Amino acid sequence: MYAMDDIKMPEYRPITNIDNEEKTDIKSPEETSLEPKIEPEQMPLKPPKPKRKFLPYFKRVHLSRKQWIIVGFVFILLIGGGVMAKSYLAKRFTKLAKEPPAKVVPKPPKPTTEPSRLTGVTVPVEMNSRPVTGIMIENSPDARPQSGLKDAGILYEAIAEGGITRFLALYQEGQPDYIGPVRSARPYYLDWLMPFEAAIAHVGGSPEALAQIKSLGVRDLDQFANSGAYQRISKRYAPHNVYTSMAQMDALQKAKGFTSSNFTPYARKKDAPNATPTARTIDFALSGFLYNPHYDYDAATNSYKRSEGGKPHTDEKSGAQLQPKVVIALVMAYAIQSDGKHSEYTTTGSGVMFVFQDGVVTQGTWAKADRKAPFKFTDANGAVLKLNAGQTWITAVGLQTGVTYKP
Repeated sequence: MYAMDDIKMPEYRPITNIDNEEKTDIKSPEETSLEPKIEPEQMPLKPPKPKRKFLPYFKRVHLSRKQWIIVGFVFILLIGGGVMAKSYLAKRFTKLAKEPPAKVVPKPPKPTTEPSRLTGVTVPVEMNSRPVTGIMIENSPDARPQSGLKDAGILYEAIAEGGITRFLALYQEGQPDYIGPVRSARPYYLDWLMPFEAAIAHVGGSPEALAQIKSLGVRDLDQFANSGAYQRISKRYAPHNVYTSMAQMDALQKAKGFTSSNFTPYARKKDAPNATPTARTIDFALSGFLYNPHYDYDAATNSYKRSEGGKPHTDEKSGAQLQPKVVIALVMAYAIQSDGKHSEYTTTGSGVMFVFQDGVVTQGTWAKADRKAPFKFTDANGAVLKLNAGQTWITAVGLQTGVTYKP
């Protein structure tokens, strides 16, 4: 075994250049490179990147000078418009932010009431869609007191035969459940009915009336052909015992297709009671004491209370005295037919009339062009005479002297 001390390390000696025997150190690879050494300050700079030029791109678009000017002008307009729009919208949104939200105004509800076309009084809207129904009502002493007259909108009064008066009662909004006694028809009542496009309820009639109902196309509700819509009561004897109701009339008309009526209503106005009434009492001379109507003005209701035969004219069922708001006397020629029984009136043309309302009387003129035309009521100056809203009672009087009144 050798000891470490016995091993002699070779002595280091620098490498000696063989040619000149000079001592040299070991050089780094850089120093031994064959490329020439260049000092840092002598190294060339990197060439700069070429700048992008904007114009050459546009030079590719071959436009004339004038076209370039137009393009520039459009560009300026777009920029300016954008700025203005931005400013306007900013102001608008600022204003909207400051203003409270607009209130939504609800549409007003449709009216549920309106003036009746028949009477002028305020009624539910649907009432004006109902057909007008005319019912012939007897007025002999055996027929009194009648039922349903107080609910009629318009009543026409004339002599039927032998001096006995009879009524044509027109109904639309009024719907009584007990009406009568119902009696026969006469030709002149048709003249007063037809302008309202109304049906006529009757128990037979004169030969002329029955023929004209058919020839004129009047809506016919004759009891002889429609007995189910009528009934005879036992407490009165025939022919004064035929009664009906509006419910029965409505059902009969619906079955026949009579569902509405088209007509020109009378001109109406509001009540205007006079402080000094000139017609507190009214009398019409028709045929005699039992049938001559009398009226007394009632200031509390601004209406006229009706009497006949020296007694208040009342409703059988309620006992209430009849009191129309308007009373009219139409002076028209009256005659008795050759049979010595049936009456005859000149219902077309014109004549004198007296209108009583508000406690006073107005004399004027009535006019009727033909059988189907409505009456026209005018005052002394030719102006349309308006009637108070409510029940209107119209009486045919043969002579002007048959109309009297007192303050």
